Amino acid sequence: MSPTYQLLLFHRLEAGAGYFRPKQSLPDQVTTDDPALSVMTDLSLVTAYATELATPLSKALEIMVKRGVRLLLVQNADRQIIGLITSRDIEGEKPDRILTKAGGVWEDLLVADIMTLKPKLEVLLMEDVATARVGDIIATLRQVNRQHAMVLDIDPATGQPAVRGLFSLSQIGLLLGLEIDPARQPTTFADLERAGIDYPITSADLEQ
Repeated sequence: MSPTYQLLLFHRLEAGAGYFRPKQSLPDQVTTDDPALSVMTDLSLVTAYATELATPLSKALEIMVKRGVRLLLVQNADRQIIGLITSRDIEGEKPDRILTKAGGVWEDLLVADIMTLKPKLEVLLMEDVATARVGDIIATLRQVNRQHAMVLDIDPATGQPAVRGLFSLSQIGLLLGLEIDPARQPTTFADLERAGIDYPITSADLEQ
């Protein structure tokens, strides 16, 4: 005897309905001695936001504001990473320097004009991050005066290197309990120091 199956009812899609997105569960608060992975945006769990070379700067900034991020990966037609662009790049002095030298107006600038190209990108390795602490990441970013760092891992599906995670100083600051608004301005290392947040001293600090 064949089973009897029940018919499900169709309903109208309500106005304003969105859709579920993958979400990583981050802790409410961390300390500098907590594992670095607790503050890493894991791209195996959340969607990475990317853009293309020909995207206007205004559009790239709009994507960042809408998605609540301050960094976009730049990809080619094969979805391979060829660079990155940050809100710091867009809102800093770089666009003005380019326009002063080459002429034109801000609206004409593209992601390709101010992005950081792949040959200049340095990444952290997942094997090192896996045993690091939050304070280690802060000290590492401070040493190179950067707001972000990418983490490289091996994609099990392809066996090839791929960007697995991202560190953001602003996000780390929020998780450390800083009362800041990353949407208005990037978190600075001075912000961390004023808040009395301690992190490991680097060899570069000892040489100063």
